Amino acid sequence: MPIYAYQCSACGHEMEALQKMSDAPLTECPSCHASALTKKVTAAAFRLGGGGWYETDFKSGNKKNLAGNDAPSSACGTGACPASKTD
Repeated sequence: MPIYAYQCSACGHEMEALQKMSDAPLTECPSCHASALTKKVTAAAFRLGGGGWYETDFKSGNKKNLAGNDAPSSACGTGACPASKTD
């Protein structure tokens, strides 16, 4: 279930709520009890990038390693990539 961020436009109270995507948005502020809560737009806390378990673990046979040899290694995401040479 996603975590949604809310802010009260009446008192400025900020909160997070764990809700189903099908749940109605919250409207009542738990701090001042006004019906002034609005959802905030936030970025995801993580991003799936590069090769990883989702790319290789659930494939079989020759479908594994579709990323090929030119894909960056998983160490590149931590800043440990070897320096690329440009001649």
